[in-house]
Amino acid sequence: MSKLRGRRYQLAGLGTIAAFILAVTALAADSGAPLELKQTIESKGKSGKLDHAALDAKRGRLLMANKVNNTVDILDLKESKLLRQIPNQSGAQGIAVAADLDRVYVALGTGGFCNMFDGQDYKLLKTHKFADDADNVRYDPRTHLVYVAHAEKSLGVLDGKTLELRADVKLPGMPEGFEVEKARPRMYLNIPTPPQVVVLDTDKNEVVTQYPVKLASNPVPLGLDEANHRLFLGCRKAPMIVVMDSESGKEITSVPIPSGVDDLFYDAQRKQIYASCGEGFLAVVRQVDADHYEPLAKLPTVKDAKTCYFDPDGSRLYLLVPRQPGKPGPEIRVYQVHP
Repeated sequence: MSKLRGRRYQLAGLGTIAAFILAVTALAADSGAPLELKQTIESKGKSGKLDHAALDAKRGRLLMANKVNNTVDILDLKESKLLRQIPNQSGAQGIAVAADLDRVYVALGTGGFCNMFDGQDYKLLKTHKFADDADNVRYDPRTHLVYVAHAEKSLGVLDGKTLELRADVKLPGMPEGFEVEKARPRMYLNIPTPPQVVVLDTDKNEVVTQYPVKLASNPVPLGLDEANHRLFLGCRKAPMIVVMDSESGKEITSVPIPSGVDDLFYDAQRKQIYASCGEGFLAVVRQVDADHYEPLAKLPTVKDAKTCYFDPDGSRLYLLVPRQPGKPGPEIRVYQVHP
């Protein structure tokens, strides 16, 4: 066979393979896959692990804790581009956006600082120093309070308006993921060691009770189904989601997921749970009813892409992907949630 003819067969074969891949992709999109990749936004920075993100829905922006780069990256979701990077955010980890106050709160793992910014121009308004390792942040629009998990074994409570410290609640262990109820003054916090869930009265800033976690250990992210009184604990040992009754602490069941989970969200509209796992997968779990759950999908992503943000109003999930070879920096993969 001549080289030219062989080359033609090779090209034809490649064309067939490409057509097959496109057909499979189209089939997957039409087959009711729960997540569909719609957009990729590139940022800038070093190779390494990222941390959490928050959404400024009013401006169509995603704020990303570019931890390895010591910046908070502001990404324009409409224009699919990096707008700016807030520098000197050493070890940026947690981010919360207060839409009603138009403010942004950023927790730094290095030094235990919480920086508070204006939501429009990102001017630094104030900094509060905690003992060490400020991590996850949550904002409660009902009370205008900002919660910052930090070492040693504490939860800082800041006034979102005055930016003053209101309380510093001592806990039985270093807190990781936590969620606040909308209807009651209740918060649930994951404590990896010893594995347990702490229930907090947010009016009194007092621990109400503690629920031991027995089905697995090292619970990190936490999701909340407030209507059905269910907590979803993303555990790393063994890797699974433990379903717990928020009223009694009873462990209802568990569902296996890939390893390295760091973020987890409950989608109340679709009765689904989304978990981003550092092993390199997005796991989707279906809630059959309050007591029964089943794996729905396991989408390949990238190793160490362990954090994400879910926007229920926009039906979008944002996956934070560390810098890959040949790229200028990390990226955000935007998934449309179906149906």
